[in-house]
Amino acid sequence: MTDGTPRPLRADARRNREKILTAAVRVFTAEGLDTHLERIAKEAGVGSATLYRNFPTREALIEAVYRNEVAHLCDAAPALLTHKPPAEALHAWTLLFLDYVTAKYGMADALRAIAATGSNPYGHSRYMIQAAITSLMDACTAAGAIRTDIQPTDIGAALEGIALTSAGAEHRQQAERLLALTLDGLTVRP
Repeated sequence: MTDGTPRPLRADARRNREKILTAAVRVFTAEGLDTHLERIAKEAGVGSATLYRNFPTREALIEAVYRNEVAHLCDAAPALLTHKPPAEALHAWTLLFLDYVTAKYGMADALRAIAATGSNPYGHSRYMIQAAITSLMDACTAAGAIRTDIQPTDIGAALEGIALTSAGAEHRQQAERLLALTLDGLTVRP
């Protein structure tokens, strides 16, 4: 008898799942969401049966890719703070945010279609992203690197605005300029 909790994956199954998700991001970004799933399996170095065992539908794979990208983005915040001064960590994380938005931009229609079926691919993503921004800003504030009158939700809104106007790889340079302008506005001046 089980309690409804899914069994943890074996190490090889976890590795295969991660390889599939990584390959799916690359293939979806390069070829679009309509690419054959067998192409993703081949890119990941796994059989089609392994892909379908993990992700029985295209929608399940797209949703998992999105959730995985959010997790990677948010997990990067503490890692960056460990290896960089807070202001540099914030800047590096916002560049990762642009990468995330570019990947999400290509999946937007599919994510909307998944949401229309009653599933919520966005789940806790807004909360997770806001928590990552908060941790970065708290570290920057403690270091005296940024103004204290700006809230993490303000930065979140600014990042969303940049994403809305500059999403897509063809607008990357503009997005980076807008990001630099936003971060410059945060900086404490002597």
